[in-house]
Amino acid sequence: MAELTHFDAEGRAVMVDVSAKPETARTATARVAVLMKPETIELIRSGQAKKGDVLGVARLAGIMAAKRTADLIPLCHPLPISAVTLDLTPSAGGIDIEATVRTTGRTGVEMEALTAASVAALTVYDMCKAVDRGMRIDALRVVHKAGGKSGDFSQA
Repeated sequence: MAELTHFDAEGRAVMVDVSAKPETARTATARVAVLMKPETIELIRSGQAKKGDVLGVARLAGIMAAKRTADLIPLCHPLPISAVTLDLTPSAGGIDIEATVRTTGRTGVEMEALTAASVAALTVYDMCKAVDRGMRIDALRVVHKAGGKSGDFSQA
């Protein structure tokens, strides 16, 4: 089993030293769902939500969040992000969100993808909570990672 990397020999939290790693192209994709009432989905689809374009605002929030991940997660390295894409898709049960982040660097962008997806989901919740307090943010996970020493990873 792999060891935790963010602790030194004395058990203190540390930022991992990546200076000896080569720079490689890296990509990560995260997904999450915001589950809601059918009426709430229809408000979003029709553009009738009181706070405006829910999906557009959530997309921008996710992009902004990816760029600020190192400010939110204490041991995350600040990364020069090359691209962030967010797809927000209405489905039968809510809004499906997929965030993909790319960089060329010494460490991966999984945390940036997870942060983008989660903040986009929180934004959907914030913009729709007045009409649907029972919404649920569900199944946040990394579904794909590529690049670096550990290679590719994929799951559904």
